[in-house]
Amino acid sequence: MNVREAAASLLGTVSEREPLSAEWPDLDVDTAYAIQDEALRQRRARGETLVGVKLGLTSRAKQQRMGIDSPLLAWLTDAMVLPAGVPVPSLIHPRAEPELVFVLGRRLAGPGVTAATALAAVDRVYGGIEIIDSRYTDYRFTLPDAVADNGSSAFFSVGPVGLPPSSLDLSLEAALLEVDGQIVDTATGAAVQGHPAEALALAANTLASRGLALEPGWLVLTGGMTDAVPLHHASRIAAHFSHLGSLTLTTQP
Repeated sequence: MNVREAAASLLGTVSEREPLSAEWPDLDVDTAYAIQDEALRQRRARGETLVGVKLGLTSRAKQQRMGIDSPLLAWLTDAMVLPAGVPVPSLIHPRAEPELVFVLGRRLAGPGVTAATALAAVDRVYGGIEIIDSRYTDYRFTLPDAVADNGSSAFFSVGPVGLPPSSLDLSLEAALLEVDGQIVDTATGAAVQGHPAEALALAANTLASRGLALEPGWLVLTGGMTDAVPLHHASRIAAHFSHLGSLTLTTQP
């Protein structure tokens, strides 16, 4: 299997499959990012537009649970945006997690980006929900597998309230994750790399190592604040933030 074939194979997966590393045992992170980039090229060729990036596995607890020792970066396109009122489409084994979402006001290029310089490039902060959906059986994968699979990306939704970062203490901004009327998890922005601006700096510096930068207007999903909660048919998922309002999604019956 080569990079192009691997990307096409992952994009075409509609049911559980074995991780790429099962048939590509020497798959490394650099090659996995090449697969991710090729998948983006194929997405754009079929009409999708690049709208930003997401970080995955930014909390230490989640890294330990998944057996992975570092965060990852993945691409976001307009086809992943879930508008308000639209049910989550049928997926393999979806999970939901609340996120803090940055909208960039100016270009942010590494290397050497710090949390302070990263935050200065942010125009607005929103609350959001990401729906992840690994294509791999039982969510079992190595870090290269997860990178190649574009960080288990499926869909995301952004809430209605956007505030300048200067008006918030992002490390203390809290989120409550509710499923079918029950609060199932809570967290603050400190769960994301200690501060979500650290995740943003990480994104800029990671892209710089590939000759890329974060562009004005891009969305940056900074990583799940809580653990990802499995979803079922006819579920109602809501995220409630301290200052960034609430948003609700539903799954198909």
